Amino acid sequence: MRIALLTYSTKPRGGVVHTLNLAEALARAGAEVTVWTLGRGGDRVFFRPVDPSVHIEVVPFEANASETVGQRIIRSIEVLRKAFGIGDYDVVHAQDCISANAVGHCIRTIHHLDQFTTPELAACHERAIVLPYARICVSAAVAEEVRTGWGFEPTVIPNGVEYERFAQATGTGAIQSARRADWRERFGPYVLAVGGIEPRKGSLDLLEAFAVFARGAPEHQLVIAGGETLFDYRAYRSEFDARATELGIDPVVLGTVEHTDLPALVAAASVLPFLSTKEGFGLAAMEALAAGTPVVARDLPVLREVFADAVEYASTPETMAEAMTSAIVPDTARRDRGRALAAEFTWDAAASGHLDFYVSVQSGVRGTTSVLSAPAP
Repeated sequence: MRIALLTYSTKPRGGVVHTLNLAEALARAGAEVTVWTLGRGGDRVFFRPVDPSVHIEVVPFEANASETVGQRIIRSIEVLRKAFGIGDYDVVHAQDCISANAVGHCIRTIHHLDQFTTPELAACHERAIVLPYARICVSAAVAEEVRTGWGFEPTVIPNGVEYERFAQATGTGAIQSARRADWRERFGPYVLAVGGIEPRKGSLDLLEAFAVFARGAPEHQLVIAGGETLFDYRAYRSEFDARATELGIDPVVLGTVEHTDLPALVAAASVLPFLSTKEGFGLAAMEALAAGTPVVARDLPVLREVFADAVEYASTPETMAEAMTSAIVPDTARRDRGRALAAEFTWDAAASGHLDFYVSVQSGVRGTTSVLSAPAP
């Protein structure tokens, strides 16, 4: 089977991480896979090496500082559409609204739903739900949102997680121990948030929660990793910085972390607060569980569905702070539950579910996969 997977960036955002891992797993299963993406800022390769069994097509996309976010979205669609050749694939599968708009008639994975006020973004988001001929969601909660809002019946295929990569970062060997020690020597004990500073990640709530948490754990530093995005969050970042100053917090903002360094950074953290206001699955939180790092999650239906009793939940900055305080106390049973859960979600199982789905779509018969019953590896 010849499969094209399309994503919008070479940077380590969740949807891009999903695309690359799925592509490699599909190739292991015998499919011929090509990943198409836009090379922003001069990128010619992805943020990490990709298995050579996967073909890569990076379409150059030059920066234009004078354009608005809406104009950048429209140009992204046009550039990818012009470069993409649809005729050589049995399956064309878009992973985001930009690539879905670029190819139109495709399968689409709807990772999560957004609400945009910019007209170009709102229109892009709507078309990317309506135009595809088949839809996948990585959780039942998002599938229900699509069903309620648009009347479509997406198929649920759970995410995978690179379990071994993150679990090995907790090893007792000299290399693993040294890598964790390097992060702790740099920051001391730290609370790690992954995903950058933006509204959807609940960054302002994170600040408020950390301020309360730090009263009882003043030795801890707040560290924020990741954050490459197409959107203009400068106003939100200014609000974040001003509030951090008011609260007396000086967070360390790392930006994009090297692929090889991320597992140790996660494994060395005291706790990972995962306070997104919208999520499709929660890949960064699942990676933390694989690394044995406790997670405090915003109390959302999708996160309850995916994580069950493996994390602590909270809804307000005050309860988030309480949960973080509780989470930094060693709890072997909780850690083991988290690791066991993360080990259930494999990319090979996700690829198997996708291949079954592709065949069912081609034959006109579709089924659904339970979000917590991924096939065994």
